[in-house]
Amino acid sequence: MTDKNREELFGKVIRLKDIIAYQEGTIASRMVVVSKAGSITLFSFDAGEEISEHTAPYDAVLTVLDGECEVTLNDEKFRLKESETIIFPAHAPHAVRAVTRFKMMLTMIRE
Repeated sequence: MTDKNREELFGKVIRLKDIIAYQEGTIASRMVVVSKAGSITLFSFDAGEEISEHTAPYDAVLTVLDGECEVTLNDEKFRLKESETIIFPAHAPHAVRAVTRFKMMLTMIRE
């Protein structure tokens, strides 16, 4: 998304889950805020799609906007649904899998 497209969201009331669409058989993403301090990215997952285990150098906050997912964090599994949030500490191994089609907001906090 270009800076102009992001700026079109500024100063408006929006429903985050409405500004990213599901795409069959894949994961889509849309960055809505990017700065030196961090970023906010929206994701939509088709059912069964996943992001395999990885780590990130920063804390991250995952909030489910629609649907249901399974999150693995430090080998522990969590099932999340709409309006639920989990915080990934920096460097902690984590993965995300769509149980149903689902949308999430990922907020990355840089140090």
